[in-house]
Amino acid sequence: MDTKWKNSLRVVGWFVLLTFGLSGVLTAVSHGPYYMFNYFKTSEYEYELENFIGKLSIYELNQLPIEEVKALIKVSDEEIHEHRYRHGDLSEQIASIQDQYEYRIEEATANDNQTVADALIAERDKKIEDISNNFSSDEYVRDKVYKEKEKIIDEYYQELERNQAEFNQLKSSFRYYLRDVESGEVFTNVKLEQGEINNLFNKRDMYDIRQYPSSSQGHLFTQHFGTPGVYYDVEIIDQVVNQNRQFEGKIAVPKSLQRNSFIIASLESYQKRKVYYATLAIIGILSLLAAFYLYKRKRILQVNDFTWFKSYYDRLPIDVQIFFFGFFALAALFSVTQLTGLPYNLMNQLYPFLKGLVKHLFITTIFVSGTIIQAILLKDIVKRPSVFKEQWKDALLYKGWITIQEAFVNRRLGTKVLLLLGIVFGFGLAFAVVFFEPFLIVPYMLGFIVVGLPIMYILFKRIGYLNRIIEHSEHLANGRLDVELPEKGRSVLAQLARNINTLKSGVKISQKEQAKSERLKTELISNVSHDLRTPLTSIITYTELLKSTDITEEDRTSYIEIIDRKSKRLKVLIDDLFEASKMASGNIELLKEKVDLVQLLQQALAEYNESIKESSLQFRVQAPETPIYANVDGQKMWRVFENLIGNILLYSLDQTRVYISAEVKNNAALITFKNVTKYELGDSVDELFERFKRGDTSRHTEGSGLGLAIAKSIVDLHGGQLDIEVDGDLFKVIVAIEL
Repeated sequence: MDTKWKNSLRVVGWFVLLTFGLSGVLTAVSHGPYYMFNYFKTSEYEYELENFIGKLSIYELNQLPIEEVKALIKVSDEEIHEHRYRHGDLSEQIASIQDQYEYRIEEATANDNQTVADALIAERDKKIEDISNNFSSDEYVRDKVYKEKEKIIDEYYQELERNQAEFNQLKSSFRYYLRDVESGEVFTNVKLEQGEINNLFNKRDMYDIRQYPSSSQGHLFTQHFGTPGVYYDVEIIDQVVNQNRQFEGKIAVPKSLQRNSFIIASLESYQKRKVYYATLAIIGILSLLAAFYLYKRKRILQVNDFTWFKSYYDRLPIDVQIFFFGFFALAALFSVTQLTGLPYNLMNQLYPFLKGLVKHLFITTIFVSGTIIQAILLKDIVKRPSVFKEQWKDALLYKGWITIQEAFVNRRLGTKVLLLLGIVFGFGLAFAVVFFEPFLIVPYMLGFIVVGLPIMYILFKRIGYLNRIIEHSEHLANGRLDVELPEKGRSVLAQLARNINTLKSGVKISQKEQAKSERLKTELISNVSHDLRTPLTSIITYTELLKSTDITEEDRTSYIEIIDRKSKRLKVLIDDLFEASKMASGNIELLKEKVDLVQLLQQALAEYNESIKESSLQFRVQAPETPIYANVDGQKMWRVFENLIGNILLYSLDQTRVYISAEVKNNAALITFKNVTKYELGDSVDELFERFKRGDTSRHTEGSGLGLAIAKSIVDLHGGQLDIEVDGDLFKVIVAIEL
């Protein structure tokens, strides 16, 4: 346990070193370039210098007496027109004034305060007279505009006077000597002659000297400095303060400034920050080197493999893991930046500074360590694309995308639902707007009646239809198949209703087929029992008779012949049953080859030649002279022809004709067998394919009842088709084999 704690503390200490090291490097990168130079080369000083020049141009370089500025006032026709129509035309302005005073006059009259009413009437009439004069005389308006400009100029100079002290304090931190290039007028706050300028403005006594003109900058122009810190709102003032005057001379900051000067305060602040950030950078870089050394030599991160964290982390989806990694990385970068920006002035108060440093270092270490640990855990996944691809299937984004795709499998349904949600959201947003802007209630209600109510009706109607479908599906699940679900329209719900009705019809058919199958199964068992028991009973009976000692040799020979015949009959039944079972299960191998079906049919007929001659049937065979080749198992296909010819001999009516034909049609060989049946088939033609099903329902014939079933199974295994057609007593079998 002690070893585990020591290892954990080593890891924590390493992360602290790494975090502080990263902050040191970032400090060097972010603050180093700025603090490498002298304060008087920084943007801070440039701002103070421009601020001084701007105010100097206002208070001294471009300053004019207020009388001269007022003498420059001009009123244009555009200004007269703007003042006249500022609040509308004459009728609109008079109506507006009357509206303003009407209620107040009526209220004063109602309160029997005629004095107030008369005063208001007089005030109203005076304003109306003033407005009327505006539209009757340009000089009247010109005089009013002139007075407005005079007022603005007065306010401007009052503002200058209020800010004079601030300028004087700013002025005390600079030494300047400037001469107007055009007029030769000199502006300075030092007492010297022209020849003494270079002796006074020297690098030994000055922190910074700006020469105008110089190689880096030309003459000093005052127009672009504006009026910082001074409010003005008239064009004439802008023309005065931004005169395009050109100056030459020098502006400097003397080293003899008092410590209370804002320039000295800014300089000392810069020097302190410079030392502070340099110290942080050096300590941080040393910390980073130490962390790198421990990582390389001490294998610090391999002491603890973070299995405790990995067991929880791996439960998260991969996109959530990536999100947390990105969040921690950004938070670590931001936190490291904040760590480098700790207020340097807190160094004068050691406890607050250390408290702030430890706090920021703790928070930053959490984010940095979290980022590195997650990077280690994600590295193995990213390196193995197959694992990443597998985990991506469980990602929230992937599942969300699949959900959206599934929602739009039926685009009409997805679009309708999206449109419906948009309309509902729109009405909700509009209601919030109406809550703050009540005058919109009328268009909102109109839109709700025209659009909202019909959509609500359609929505509730569809929900009702869906409930009916759900109820009907429950009936179907419970076995109730008598109720038909109405199919309304061409919507998705209507399609669902059609599918449920189709499913219900299929269930009905399946139930009928199942009932039929159960009945045929019962018949199969009965027929098998009967057909197998009959010869077996004969064999047992005559075997018992043979055991008797008092039978004659003639009877013995007769009994043996019967047992032999019945045994062969039993063998045929068992063989046919076994073969039919193999055919039905598909557990049979076909040895296909190129076979002439016409020749195969002729061989089958030749095999039954004696039986055909002994019968009273007349065979009519029609086959082409050219071969009909097909890729079949010749032995199995011969069995098909044998079974069909055997059935004809067993079940055909005496003294009738049998027609057998072979032809090629639609790239398939068609072999047709037609005969007149000896027994009435009735309506159970389809059941003739079932096992032990015979046309002779009394089962007196020698057939096994499996001939057609075996023949159909063989044809099906060849990918062909065997069909039966019955027209009265005419029995027709068609065998189709693809060529």
